[in-house]
Parts: sequence; C-alpha cells; structure tokens
Amino acid sequence: MLGVDARAARWTWTAAVVLLALWLVYLLRSTLFLFILAVLFAYLLAPLVNVIDRLLGGKRTRTPALALAYVLVVGLVVLGATQIGSRVVQQANLLAKTFPNTFKGWEATFQDKVPDSMKDDITKRVDEVVGSIPGYGLRFLALLGNLIYVVIIPVLAFLCLKDGPLMKAHIMSLMEPGPQRQLLDNILADMDLVLAHYMRALVLLSAATFTCYSIFLTIVGVPYGILLGVLAGLLEFIPVVGPIAAGIMALLVGGAASGHWIPLLIFLVVFRMFQDYVVSPHLMGHGVELHPLLVLFGVFAGAELAGVAGSFLSVPVLALARVLYRRIYQARQESQAAKLAA
Repeated sequence: MLGVDARAARWTWTAAVVLLALWLVYLLRSTLFLFILAVLFAYLLAPLVNVIDRLLGGKRTRTPALALAYVLVVGLVVLGATQIGSRVVQQANLLAKTFPNTFKGWEATFQDKVPDSMKDDITKRVDEVVGSIPGYGLRFLALLGNLIYVVIIPVLAFLCLKDGPLMKAHIMSLMEPGPQRQLLDNILADMDLVLAHYMRALVLLSAATFTCYSIFLTIVGVPYGILLGVLAGLLEFIPVVGPIAAGIMALLVGGAASGHWIPLLIFLVVFRMFQDYVVSPHLMGHGVELHPLLVLFGVFAGAELAGVAGSFLSVPVLALARVLYRRIYQARQESQAAKLAA
C-alpha cells in the first residue's frame, strides 16, 4: 500500500533535475553568455587558424598557428580602429552639435501642421526621449568599465580552438559505440557546421553593410556617412530588428542632413532586398534555413527574455534546435525502417 511506483519516481526525479538545471542556467546567464560569445568568436578565427596551421605543417600542436592568427587579428583591429575610429568620433561630435538645430527646424516646419491636441503629447514624448539620453550615456560608460571582457573573450576562444577536438573526444568517449554514439557524432558535426556558417556569414554581411552604407552616403553628401555605416554594420548582428532600425536611422539622419530623401529611400529598399534575398541566403547556406515567421518569433521572444543578447542568440539557437530535431527524427525513421526490414 505504501509502495512507490518506480516509473513515477523516475519521472519526478527527471523533472526535478531539469528544473534545477534551468534554475542554474538562469543564475549563471551572464557567465554563460560570455562563454557563448567566446565560442562564436572561436568560430570566426577557426578558418584563419586552419590555414596558418596547414602552412606551418600542422606538427603536433596548433599553438603557433593560434598565436600567429591572434597577432594578425589584433593588428587588423588596431589598424581599423586608427583609420576609421577617429572619423567616427568626429562625425559623432558633428552630429551631436548639429542635431538640436535640425530638430528645431523640423519643429518649426511641422508646428502649424500638427493639431493642438497632439502638440502637448508630442512635446511630452520628446522631453522623455531627451531626458533619457544621459541615462543611456551612463550605461555606455558602465559598458566601457567592463572592457575586461574584450580580453577574456579572446582568451576563452583561444582555449576553445586549442582544446576543442580534445573536448569533443572526451564527450564522445562517454558513450558506448553504437547508434546512439553515431547520432551524437552527427549532431555535433551538424551544429559545428551551422555555427561556422552563421558566424562567418554575419561578419561578411556586417562588412558589406558598412561598405555599402558608407560609400553611398558619402557620395550622396551625408556628412555622417562613416558613422551611419558603422552603426548599420553593428546592427546587422541583430536579426530583423537591427537592419530595420539602421535603415530608419540612415533615412532620417541622412535625409535631414542632405535633403536627398528619395535617393536614400530607393537605396535602402534596393540594398535590403539584395542583402536579404541574394547575399544572405548564399552566405548562410542550407544549415541556417529558418522560416521568416520563426525568425521574427525568436527575435522578439529573445529580446523579451534577455534583451539584445537574446535577440542576437535567437537565430543560432533556433538553427541548432532545428538540427537537433532533424537528426533525432532521421534516426527514428532509420530505426523504424530497420525494424520493418527485419
């Protein structure tokens, strides 16, 4: 009468372990995000490390190839910062000085066109936005105080690249040879391919966005072309929402500064269509194919759960979940076919 059902006990124990794991993930979310960024950064450096390793002969250890790759990357970052960073700062200062006058011009232009009932509400909203600017400035300064992460992430990525094959071998050794081990090997291989495609595609898309924005805005005569190009390139890392925000910002600021509203609008529409329907599918490859509705859901759900970090990680998480589901489904189909054949 007082016996305990073994099956119910196992399900209860499993549910308790899963809940405990989720709780630990929530508590360690900042640290986990740091390690995730390190892994993604390692995927960016992996092709360069592999090329250098082959040139060096690939003897015994990859440490010399890793060290040389890091020297090259740091050199490129410093060169880019010195060549582009100074112009970005100058254009940002210029925008900060000229924006109040531009805003006053807009206010004078549309003063008579806005109904009196809306003026008070618009003024209130504008005051809220302007009043929040110092708060965002303080957040930016706080972010600068965490620049230690700029050092930690490359170090963690270095360890991932150095000991990644060894860690995979240890994981595989936990399972006995058989179908389950083969399934795990296939899942890990697919995940590796998806993450590699995704991160390299993101960097190339970001570079293409920066180049196209900067060149076109400079040709049109926008005095903040480099600044808007850098911001658009960075926002490319946030799926869907980032490119839309970059386009609106370029249209408003660039149109107000140059007056070429129609050419800017045409450029943004043509560039976005070419980027989303030609360049992005080619770079992403078949491993990151996700329905647009699923991407939108992931972006907004990720933003609600973890802010910008959640939006950034939403697409790779969904892509990995797709890989996991596809491999498990394929393994079950093969198992059922084998049973029927027997």
